[in-house]
Amino acid sequence: MDVIEIYLRVRRTDIAYIKFILESYEDLGIVRTVDRKKATIVVLAMPDFIDHVRAVLHALSQELELYEIPPPAEHEADGDWLVGKIRRGE
Repeated sequence: MDVIEIYLRVRRTDIAYIKFILESYEDLGIVRTVDRKKATIVVLAMPDFIDHVRAVLHALSQELELYEIPPPAEHEADGDWLVGKIRRGE
């Protein structure tokens, strides 16, 4: 199963809002906090929904500070077990 990871840098105060918006669309994507100190999150999306996820992220970027970033190094994550499993293909 392929999952697309979109890493974002946001304001800490916006993490819950972004999570609520994306996860309110059933099956669109899952939001995980990768580094709460740096306010780095990852959106996990299925390839079939990536265009919709990108559209929601674009809309959110019109009202929030939201920047796509490259995936952080493995040791920089807060130990998110789900992201680790996806990266290992489990």
